[in-house]
Amino acid sequence: MNITNEYKSIIYKLKTNQMSTTATITKMKELRLQGMRKSFETSLETNAMENMTQDEFISYLVQSEWEYRQNKRLQQSLYNAKFRYNASMEELSYNQERNINKNMIMRLADSSYIEKKENIIITGSTGVGKSFFASALGHQACIKGFKVIYYNTAKLFTKLKMAKGDGTYMKELNRIEKQDLLILDDFGLQPMDQQIRLSLLEIMEDRHGKRSTIISSQIPVNKWHDLLEEKTIADAILDRIVHTSHRIELKGESLRKNKITKIV
Repeated sequence: MNITNEYKSIIYKLKTNQMSTTATITKMKELRLQGMRKSFETSLETNAMENMTQDEFISYLVQSEWEYRQNKRLQQSLYNAKFRYNASMEELSYNQERNINKNMIMRLADSSYIEKKENIIITGSTGVGKSFFASALGHQACIKGFKVIYYNTAKLFTKLKMAKGDGTYMKELNRIEKQDLLILDDFGLQPMDQQIRLSLLEIMEDRHGKRSTIISSQIPVNKWHDLLEEKTIADAILDRIVHTSHRIELKGESLRKNKITKIV
């Protein structure tokens, strides 16, 4: 018997008193219908079932299971992403001093840029909220059902260098390639040697036209070519990052400084 027929059988027997509540709960546990089980147990405690038709009760239980699985999926996605901040779009500040176009951000919030395989570049001085902003966009993408992973850029390339040594380099690249959204935070804070440049080129080549990337950096985009140093590789990397990107330049004083001032 498939799960759909099992649902119908459970509900029918409940409504016709042909199944004990203990047996029902046991079957729900066996079928791993945790959301449905919890709502069923609640309905027994509150006698909610008595005030519902059979169709309403089925809808109530199925909706409970759906919400439970959606929430579980989201929590797992957020855990896998490993964001620097537990940030959300609702927490973003849109005051004029920060140079944030609210209309643009609202358009990005629907995560359609991921469906279009577009990138986002967030720049600004230290402390203006780049990492928080990137984490909020990533959180929103998780809500929309996309696979997201966050990396501090320096730590990522250190990890990839170690992977070269233990033979897991291609495995790491394949994992990154499969993510719908890759977030590279604090880009450009470490010197770029040849191995880092080539790894970055491989990542961008794998993702170009297939997946989206968010890059946050203290370094203005017009300085990235100098940062990458080697002209041929720099041209190739920037061609894959910059031309299909939404650009956000945050301004204003450091939010960390403002926070300290308020505490004092």
